[in-house]
Parts: sequence; C-alpha cells; structure tokens
Amino acid sequence: MQTGTVTPIGAAPTLSHLELFDVTGYSRAGEQLAELHRLGFPRARIDRLGRCVLERAHYEAVCDGRYVANGRDVNRPRVREVGR
Repeated sequence: MQTGTVTPIGAAPTLSHLELFDVTGYSRAGEQLAELHRLGFPRARIDRLGRCVLERAHYEAVCDGRYVANGRDVNRPRVREVGR
C-alpha cells in the first residue's frame, strides 16, 4: 500500500502562483524562491519569464519525506506553532 499525497488527474506539473503564495506567503518570485529554498525545496527556480517554478512531484516528495538533497540534512517544511 502506498502512502503519501496522490496527485489528482489533470493537475498541473508545477505549483500555481496561488499555491506558491500559500506555501511561502510571498507574491514576488525572488522572495518565493528564497523562502522555498529555506523550507527545503532546493529544486525551486526562477524561469526565463521571471516566475518562480516548483515541480509538483518535488513538492510532494519533500512534504512526504521522500526527498533528501544529496544526502544532506535539509530544512524540512513544518508548521509553526500559533502564538510563538
């Protein structure tokens, strides 16, 4: 039995601008990229049009704990406790 997130059929191969905003809290590509790298998504990048790009498969792999960058300890995405 497989565990983890299942990508819906027809889902875009990359996260949308709104999804990136939900993950990072930023709307500008440079700020989104810096925050994604800080959160442990090293494959995030800026495309030729100046947009932040994060592959959905990479996002799901990191969130499910299936991705470790070159065996290094990376910052895992986590939820901050409210009120701290």
